[in-house]
Amino acid sequence: MPLSQIPLLQADNLAFPDIATAQRERDGLVAVGGDLSTARMLAAYRQGIFPWYDEYHPIIWWAFAERMVLYPASLNISRSLHKSLRNRAYCVSVNHAFQHVVRRCARAYRHGQQGTWITAEMQAAYRALYQIGHAHSFEYWYPSEAGGWHLGGGLYGVQIGQVFFGESMFADVSDASKIAFVHAVGYLQQRGVKLIDCQMHTDHLARFGGKLIPYDDFRQQLYAYCPQMLTLSIEPTIIANTCPQYPPPF
Repeated sequence: MPLSQIPLLQADNLAFPDIATAQRERDGLVAVGGDLSTARMLAAYRQGIFPWYDEYHPIIWWAFAERMVLYPASLNISRSLHKSLRNRAYCVSVNHAFQHVVRRCARAYRHGQQGTWITAEMQAAYRALYQIGHAHSFEYWYPSEAGGWHLGGGLYGVQIGQVFFGESMFADVSDASKIAFVHAVGYLQQRGVKLIDCQMHTDHLARFGGKLIPYDDFRQQLYAYCPQMLTLSIEPTIIANTCPQYPPPF
């Protein structure tokens, strides 16, 4: 579809075009342009709209007709992952290496994709959200022979009220992002998060208990959960450590 036929966002207006029309006529492509200011990003996420583009295109905003979500209480953990959670040596932290996790996610190889949607501009936008308490990272660390810790995987996302919008994850060692994700879900649930947005269907997320729901149902849950008062601390915190004999990574 030519860009001239897609609604263009104005820099001085945070309003988005009609989402139903975007889903009916443009496969969920809501608009192009605008900026990635914290105000616009938060306004978009509250409506179930997210930016997804690459360095060769302008900012593109999407809201698909179906949404992959995970309810924390429905998290499913496989038998093999249970074994890794119990027997592996690791540490999981929150917000200790936010920028590093985002950069590493941007460099991660994605099957069937060239380049990354986590452009330098997007990284700066997430960093700005992190600085005001609306974005968080979860890090998986594994011990070295010398007794220190190495970052082996992690994930990050945006949090508004009782909703966590998962963005991306990476793993340099097997099960690293899975272990970080399991502990992240538990941490978020304990602090009142009711809904985790996974955006698009993947078999990986389905095995964790994620499911597709209609956008209208998703939007109603956003309206219910996003206004709730819930602020997660951006202070670095350890939420799991199977090697207490090692000094923590921070």
